[in-house]
Amino acid sequence: MTIEPRVLAAAEWNVWFTQLELAFGGVPEAPEERALWEELTECDRSLGVWDGKACVGTAGAFSFRLSVPGGAVVPAAGVTMVSVAPTHRRRGVLTSMMRRQLDDVRAWGEPLAVLTASEPGIYGRFGYGLATQRMRADIDTTRVRLSVPEGTDGVRLRLARPEDAAAACEAVYARSVPLRPGMTERRPGWERLPLLDPPGDRGGASALQCVLAERDGEVTGYALYRVRPEWNAAGPDGTVVVEHVGALDPVSYAAVWRYLFAIDLTTSVSVNSCPVDAAWQHLVSDVRRCGIALRDGMFVRLVDVGGALEARTYQAPVDVVLEVADDFCPWNAGRWRLTGDSGGARCVRTDEAADLALSVRELGSAYLGGFSLASLAGAGRVRELREGALAEASLAFGSAAAPWLSHHF
Repeated sequence: MTIEPRVLAAAEWNVWFTQLELAFGGVPEAPEERALWEELTECDRSLGVWDGKACVGTAGAFSFRLSVPGGAVVPAAGVTMVSVAPTHRRRGVLTSMMRRQLDDVRAWGEPLAVLTASEPGIYGRFGYGLATQRMRADIDTTRVRLSVPEGTDGVRLRLARPEDAAAACEAVYARSVPLRPGMTERRPGWERLPLLDPPGDRGGASALQCVLAERDGEVTGYALYRVRPEWNAAGPDGTVVVEHVGALDPVSYAAVWRYLFAIDLTTSVSVNSCPVDAAWQHLVSDVRRCGIALRDGMFVRLVDVGGALEARTYQAPVDVVLEVADDFCPWNAGRWRLTGDSGGARCVRTDEAADLALSVRELGSAYLGGFSLASLAGAGRVRELREGALAEASLAFGSAAAPWLSHHF
């Protein structure tokens, strides 16, 4: 067989997606989920590898716009739906798709590629570095109390059907995107993703519910959540399962969280994903009883080092020469001089002596400000060649808000 990937034809989508489902265990998606993914798939940005009539490899790339430090939103390929048939492992199928895909992303003029990984060990060899984390929490609301800011009582809360509240929630989300790196602008169709609610995915919980926070007649916050009712010998022991919280100000944020903590017949709040610097940690009375755990989030790959580093700003002045290693995308390899501050940046090729040496993978990890260059240096992944350069660059690459990917793709 040839392992040369080719662009997916729309008529091939069902076969292609069925191969993806098989690679992820063979359990088919619910009909409404499958229909949405078919609508969202960009076939001209998707690849398949075929052995005769059988699809044995899949990969896609959504056309995203990603927020970066400084508030800009930057074109990024959202790498997705990657699979290889179990009969065709270790035959170069994945490498061939990654090679073709990154060549395509470069040709499209997109400086970044991003993904979430089913197995985190796979993508480092292709230059992807872990750039965001997500925090989960299981909060004992029988013993944890909230201390809310003044003005919280003035926020009006009302329940709404998630479908009816979608536009208002999306407006809050859109205003939040530039404020936190790692978030994606919602393109048409993507507003339906948070509303997917197949019964088989509820894990014994209720249908999706929505509460809106309002100030002066404007929606300023929301929560999408479910309630999983449980009982034990002592009485009700239900869980509030939080899908997403958004808010435009501290009092709306606090009002939504206070509501979630106080839902009748529940004793805990479970949060699957929130930023590592989520503000609710400063409202709770006892963070030890919040069951906090961290997991990997989004991986970032700089496809165009110069373009990517110029697209963001820097929280302190920086003037540093980076010696970048990139075996998989050799057009990035070599020395780059980065100069910038909070107003903008310039990154160009140079013959000057290098100040720091690192691979494109480490640049991906540091790019959104979620991991410091100093931390990576502590693991031996970044080498300081000029004294003081590491501290200067680490400070500059930081972010006031921790990066976070707000939804899967």
